[in-house]
Amino acid sequence: MTEKVRYLTPEWRDEVEKRLKAELPPEKMNFISSSMSNIYLNCPDGGEKYLFFKFVEGKFNEVSVGSGEPPEAEFKIFGDYETFAKISRAELSSQKALMTRKLKLKGNMIKALKLASVADRLNKVISKIDAEY
Repeated sequence: MTEKVRYLTPEWRDEVEKRLKAELPPEKMNFISSSMSNIYLNCPDGGEKYLFFKFVEGKFNEVSVGSGEPPEAEFKIFGDYETFAKISRAELSSQKALMTRKLKLKGNMIKALKLASVADRLNKVISKIDAEY
């Protein structure tokens, strides 16, 4: 892919899906089964968006982006668009964002911290996408 895709668009989502399937086999995902909805507040258009991920036994199962109510997830993570954009660009780790309260979590914090390294692997793949934020 040579041209930039706009962050959180269907085209960006398609690129995320393709790369996650190619670069994160189940063993790299510690064979986890989990789901999370990232809720983006204060988006550039003034609204809210979500980014949803689901893994089953470490296999990438689903990713979706949209507005409105996100799919049910084990974890809901709330934060400003700019905070999530920094995480997606690998400028900020998800664990540090949680610990400094730039992100707010609904779900089991202990399990979330255990999964932070997996989330950072996922974000490392996403950060390679040439996106326009």
